[in-house]
Amino acid sequence: MAATVAVLAAVALAGCGGHGAGAGTGGRLRIATTVAPITSIVAGVAGDRADVTGIVPEGADSHTFEPRPSVAELLSTADVVFLNGLSLEEPVRRLAESSAGDGAEIVELGTRALPEEDYIFDFSFPEEDGRPNPHLWTDPTYARAYAEIAGDTLAARDPDNGAYYRGNVEAFSAAVDRLDAAMRRALATVAPERRKLLTYHDAYAYFARTYGWEVIGAIQVSDFEDPSPREVARLIDQVRASGVPAIFGSEVFPSPVLERIGREAGVSYVDTLRDDDLPGAPGDPEHSWLGLMRANYATITRALGGDPSPLEALDVSLPAPDRAVYPQ
Repeated sequence: MAATVAVLAAVALAGCGGHGAGAGTGGRLRIATTVAPITSIVAGVAGDRADVTGIVPEGADSHTFEPRPSVAELLSTADVVFLNGLSLEEPVRRLAESSAGDGAEIVELGTRALPEEDYIFDFSFPEEDGRPNPHLWTDPTYARAYAEIAGDTLAARDPDNGAYYRGNVEAFSAAVDRLDAAMRRALATVAPERRKLLTYHDAYAYFARTYGWEVIGAIQVSDFEDPSPREVARLIDQVRASGVPAIFGSEVFPSPVLERIGREAGVSYVDTLRDDDLPGAPGDPEHSWLGLMRANYATITRALGGDPSPLEALDVSLPAPDRAVYPQ
């Protein structure tokens, strides 16, 4: 495995309890969420029966994002705060715990969805640090679990709308099934020896385990310093030895280091992946977790010589409207 550059995270989150009627407009639940994929998943469950507001702006580094003081007011009025957990968004978690009102509930979707025996520790998230890789939502298996946990939580808080929330979970689960089928058809067209990823961020570990891929490295800079020449040379050698035709960067976080690795290894550098920045703009059909997965895995499939058409043909719309407020 290739070495990566430092990692951000702290201790795992803990939920706090309380059940009661919604405090939002007209008795509607007020829900706060963190990163955009979680906001999208929760919004798909909440539909038009609850008010969902995101906290972490798209394109921000969720590991280090420091919420503005105004976020404390939002958190103080929220009935439920949904976080990823697994130490992904520690500054927000700390503020939520200090600001939450009486009876509010903090729900760590990733912590609840991922049994400890299934933790993945890797070059970015070493076991000696005690913090597993937290990027579960790039694996549809866990996105489905996030929706189920969100649905159960909202139904318990707002039982009058429980059947509505559970219906939205069923619709989301059916969409996940369609995505999974399209992914498997598209990814199967990539030659087995090319099913390897070197990316700008170590966000695909659970995807790789579920779909039989290999993550060969990640450039994950947490201290804003470039990796050492030795680390760069090691990654260049790995890319050459792997035989992959492309490595992947982000259009949100440009990486001159990855660009150099691609150039010196003689492979394409594709800089259009995202891990928590949704495609399009709020209100667009593709501005969703489903749209994000379709875009990322179509990009990966195409760059590695496969046929992305099953993914490109996928309908990413859901019956429940996404009325979440996404921060800018």
